[in-house]
Amino acid sequence: MRSDTERGTDLRVAWVGEDRSGQTHQPHGPIGSTHLSVRRLGVVPYTEALALQRSLVEDRRAGRIGDTLLLLQHPHVITVGVRGDGGRSHILATPDALAARGIAVHETGRGGDVTYHGPGQLVGYPIFDLSPDRRDVHQYVRDVEEVLIRTAADYGIGAERVAGLTGVWVGREKLAAIGVRIARWITSHGFALNVSTNLDYFNLIIPCGIADRGVTSLSRLLGRAVELGDVERRVANHLSNVFQFSSLST
Repeated sequence: MRSDTERGTDLRVAWVGEDRSGQTHQPHGPIGSTHLSVRRLGVVPYTEALALQRSLVEDRRAGRIGDTLLLLQHPHVITVGVRGDGGRSHILATPDALAARGIAVHETGRGGDVTYHGPGQLVGYPIFDLSPDRRDVHQYVRDVEEVLIRTAADYGIGAERVAGLTGVWVGREKLAAIGVRIARWITSHGFALNVSTNLDYFNLIIPCGIADRGVTSLSRLLGRAVELGDVERRVANHLSNVFQFSSLST
């Protein structure tokens, strides 16, 4: 198993559509839409959320909706990406063991490796049109990281990026994972922030295929319960600010 220092640049993106090169990058310009709609959906089965994203991507492309952020939790599920085997080789538990615990494995269509979703984890799916001013895949991922870093800072936690890796880290432990899909500059999939997640479930996998780093949560770092609704509000506000939306509705 390669260590994180051997992995090189780890941009967890599934790209579909036109060439990413030759695009004008305005890293501090506003996103194409000026209003952000936030949908707080509660607990949504993974397959239902996947179907909803696909529908909303088409709606966004057709101009039927504006930029939209889905905030939700999933029941226990393991998801894999699109590169290689998607991270299936990093699932440590046997199929029978997963079935006994009611944990399904789903392919996603996003970039990245294997990860776990479950109760107490805030999942965010931005459905954004990055045209015309933010057509930069790397900057989009960095901006999502910035949203999560600012959210952690609200709780007094010094989260940061790690060179060559994607996501948000506290020391050698990952607080938030990121895996996105961008199809003709419309985004889907997104991030998973561990709020009060039962971290034992990550022992079923090698999270994101990185064997020599761990995972953590806001509750573990703070030594107390953290209200997920409060985290949702903070994430939505920071995302609105980082992407320079002029208005926000929930």
